[in-house]
Amino acid sequence: MKIFISILFVSLFSISSWGQIDSIIKRVPLPDSTKIIMNTDAIYNRPFLTVGKLPIALGGYLEANTQYKGTDGVDEGFSFQFRRLTLFLSSTIARRIKFLSEIEFEDGTKQINIEYAAMDLELHPLFNLRGGIIMNPIGAFNQNHDGPRWDFIDRPISATTIIPSTLSNVGFGFHGKIFAHNLSFAYEAYLTNGFDDKIIDNDENRTSLSSGKSNVEKFEESNSGIPMVTGKLALKHRKYGEIGFSFMTGVYNKWKTDGIITDSKRKADVFAFDFNTTIAKQTTITGELALVNVEIPGSTGEQFGNTQWGCFVDFIQPIYRGTILKFTRARINACFRFEYADYNTGKFKATNGNIGDDIIAIVPGIAFRPSAQTVLRLNYRYHWQQDLLMNPVSRTAIIQFGFSTYF
Repeated sequence: MKIFISILFVSLFSISSWGQIDSIIKRVPLPDSTKIIMNTDAIYNRPFLTVGKLPIALGGYLEANTQYKGTDGVDEGFSFQFRRLTLFLSSTIARRIKFLSEIEFEDGTKQINIEYAAMDLELHPLFNLRGGIIMNPIGAFNQNHDGPRWDFIDRPISATTIIPSTLSNVGFGFHGKIFAHNLSFAYEAYLTNGFDDKIIDNDENRTSLSSGKSNVEKFEESNSGIPMVTGKLALKHRKYGEIGFSFMTGVYNKWKTDGIITDSKRKADVFAFDFNTTIAKQTTITGELALVNVEIPGSTGEQFGNTQWGCFVDFIQPIYRGTILKFTRARINACFRFEYADYNTGKFKATNGNIGDDIIAIVPGIAFRPSAQTVLRLNYRYHWQQDLLMNPVSRTAIIQFGFSTYF
């Protein structure tokens, strides 16, 4: 890993030293705009740079922001945050054979993750092989999560705590897409390694798929020894937008050791519905709904829920398009997000009363885009959070200003 990162940075340094030689640095054109672009295309639908005759294209994005936060009247002060730096490497190895990798540095270098590193073998538009470290196609945000594409600084709650985006695993599978008139249909189906016992054995003291994806050995072996299945079907109309249905299922616990059965198999199932549409050619609406069912052992406390669900809906309304400060294609968008996550939908056995542990948030904001690849964002985030015992709601307000850009 360290060797790979060193080579990567040497390459980037070399490119920067050639920065004034425009003739050898070219930007790779994005996919044909006459075709329908779907969420499944997001991983390749990114800006890349090529240098001379090198067979590798480079790209990436970064996110940084400021934040002023307070909870229940207690001021937590002002902070600068460097959320992430993500680097892309892409190569066409031969005709119909492609490779792409995505490496992310979060919170400086607190976490360094290979989020994607896979080869595509294009056999037919409806039947293509993909293998390596792949992005599980559960929901839309997990596939289409690049910061510059969003007018909000924080990622959606439901897409990071219910569905633990970004979620990737080692595996293999197939994907395909067909285009006809104004319609496009796509599917993906993969077998991968899955979650581990940290879904319930974690510091959060609740059921957490996000904790269950943190196993550093997941790139070497499956915790349960049984592949996790992920599949998605999506349909997009050029005029009306896109809808997608996806699922993910697999055994997460270690139920057998050295050939001896030591526990019963326990599954984690995730179902998601996503959509996006544009009203009157202006207002964009994007949403996602996720439902999680986890088999919990009977000895576990009631704070660990069998069922979780969450959703988010984004509204983006352009309020100005034109020239701003010599940026000839600038845009200003008004944006609003509603989001919800319920981490335990059950009832207490003793009282038959509802279990709490949920959060509701609203996020109004303004986004300035001097170009299509760069966004400056001002968000005001307000959320209500209720604990397990349904004590008085905790209220948090956050003012955020930041930017995200491809490079």
